[in-house]
Amino acid sequence: MATARLNTHRVVIVGAGPAGIRCAETLVAAGFKPILIDENRRDGGQIYRRQPEGFTRDYATLYGTEATKANDLHQSFDRLRGQIDYRPDTLVWNLTPGQLCCVSQGKHSTVDYDALILCTGATDRLMPIEGWQLAGTYSLGGAQIALKSQAVSIGHRVVFMGSGPLLYLVASQYVKAGAKVAAVLDTSPLSKRIGALPKLLARPGLLFTGMKLLAQLYRAKIPVHLGISPLQVLGDAANGVSGVRVRTARGETLTVACDAVALGYHLRPETQLADLAGCRMRFDEASSQWWLAVDEDGRTSVSGVYAAGDGSKIRGADAAEHAGRLAAMALLEDLQQPVNIGLRDEQRHALAVMDEFRLGLAQAFPWPAAQAKALPDTAIVCRCEMISAGELRAVVREKGACEVNRAKAFSRVGMGRCQGRYCSQAGAEVIAAAAGVCVEQVGRQRGQAPVKPLSMLTEEVSS
Repeated sequence: MATARLNTHRVVIVGAGPAGIRCAETLVAAGFKPILIDENRRDGGQIYRRQPEGFTRDYATLYGTEATKANDLHQSFDRLRGQIDYRPDTLVWNLTPGQLCCVSQGKHSTVDYDALILCTGATDRLMPIEGWQLAGTYSLGGAQIALKSQAVSIGHRVVFMGSGPLLYLVASQYVKAGAKVAAVLDTSPLSKRIGALPKLLARPGLLFTGMKLLAQLYRAKIPVHLGISPLQVLGDAANGVSGVRVRTARGETLTVACDAVALGYHLRPETQLADLAGCRMRFDEASSQWWLAVDEDGRTSVSGVYAAGDGSKIRGADAAEHAGRLAAMALLEDLQQPVNIGLRDEQRHALAVMDEFRLGLAQAFPWPAAQAKALPDTAIVCRCEMISAGELRAVVREKGACEVNRAKAFSRVGMGRCQGRYCSQAGAEVIAAAAGVCVEQVGRQRGQAPVKPLSMLTEEVSS
């Protein structure tokens, strides 16, 4: 009777990255056949994204220091493939209680669920710079996708600028692939990393891996500048990017010639679906951004909705695997099914260690909020709608719009194709600085459907 009840309980997992795969693995072991929906064509998520069919690059070339972990995750998925209802290349663009709205290759469908586990991952966290709207400016994640999925560099001579571990990982992947890296420009000074060492030592192996990535860049004679202040992406609308200009830690102006720039300041969680589900959010002081509020095992504030991985809390791929198992076990416990208490406690302990390391990263590579205040009025904040910092400041000054959604209504910031993914957090910083309040006080941009652009010409099919 217990097995029959389990098999009829309809569980949907959104996201086939590290969290989603480990979640599915745990549920399959307990007798479920979950539905696993993923926007990508192949499993692995962003960090372990599989190369397209027919590509033959080996794991060491494609994933570098993460090759063993990527191979293990892919093999785990391959073993699961016949025991789950896997739906790749499928975008979940809206949800209502108990039902998801999906689209795949122009065909619309609805998927009913009794329990929903969101493993939606994260996207790049970006801070605007004057000129970043020029062709040839990418996010770090976009640069990584081009390399992994298409085996191409985003330019002939690339500058990597921002802060955080992803900056060095993607730059080193480009060097390994034979691309020309003009420079790595990091806004974080060395002093921040030294101060964060006690927390970073919570995971000495990962700290050593980061040091090796930096050493690889130095051995390749790539210029690495710490503590810089971005000033401008140079170029014009006709020809795109021609260089970048920054101020060095010594106060000198440095110009680096390039035809492409990859920008990024660590990550921001993809919380749009959780927002549509009515899940509570919380402000994380360490990273200065809004995250999904979950308990230690992944339960959200909405009954039957769970979350795991970077979509709820940015802790990286290793933590996502532990969190995926925990979310599945939380669901089993809520269904009054037995779970392995020892295994559950192991996952909790591992995540506690990783959370300490997360705090170290936030200290070592801080979000450069001061850059928003320093943006010239002519700098574009919202690239989709081409809204400048000056226009955003004007709605604060002239309309009293000191809350992000009100400022959005007056200025159109965040109304474009990206739905605020790449401008809402920086826009909030501009608003906060103009209003003279803390960024938490200006709130967060509310999610709305569709969470990503989709064609209006769709064919309806049954789920």
